[in-house]
Amino acid sequence: MRAQKRAFRIEVISQPETSPHPKGASAHGGHHEILSEIKQLRALIRPPEEVSKQMIDAYRAEMQEAIKLKAELDQIWQAIDQTKHEIATLHVTGFKGKQMTRVTHELDAIVTGTEQATEGILSAAEGIDQIASQLAAKLKSTQDKAAIDDIQQKIITVFEHCNFQDLTGQRITKVVNTLKFIEDRIVKMMEIWGGLDSFKDIEVEGIAEATGDAALLNGPKLSEDAGHASQDDIDALFN
Repeated sequence: MRAQKRAFRIEVISQPETSPHPKGASAHGGHHEILSEIKQLRALIRPPEEVSKQMIDAYRAEMQEAIKLKAELDQIWQAIDQTKHEIATLHVTGFKGKQMTRVTHELDAIVTGTEQATEGILSAAEGIDQIASQLAAKLKSTQDKAAIDDIQQKIITVFEHCNFQDLTGQRITKVVNTLKFIEDRIVKMMEIWGGLDSFKDIEVEGIAEATGDAALLNGPKLSEDAGHASQDDIDALFN
């Protein structure tokens, strides 16, 4: 029997390793994997021309939006400036100027005038009623007494309609309260814009002076008005 030859250690190490895979299979698979990765990278990398065009289009869209936004902001600023101008004009020439004082005095004069007129009407109606009662005591015929009764009924109607004075006073009070409400709102708006100091540099529009025949209309006269002729002065001209 032939003895088996013993292999030295150096011979075992130097022998090539056997692999279950065919020769070149591992290298071939790695090559395809690298090519696939390169292909994916190429798909992600866009040409410089395309990138530049997209960036320009994006900048152009942003510029258009910025221009549009600036135009809208300019409109808002103009609206705010015009609003402040109108508020300052209304505050100075309207609710804080002589015009508002005149309006208040005119309303007071309406209340006073209607009150005096109502008292005069009621006083005259009471006098007529007394005279009608005296006539009724002296008249004998049925027709005359019926006429007196009709007069007294009309006087009662006059008394009832004189309630307009109370209604007028109530309506005027509502007007005054409304004016006060508007004035308060104007003051609030001025406080929102920084108070009176923020309006001091705004040039307000003055009230246009009346011309022609309109400049001659100064009535009705108020009690504190000067330069008006009283009814006594007019009566003195004819005496």
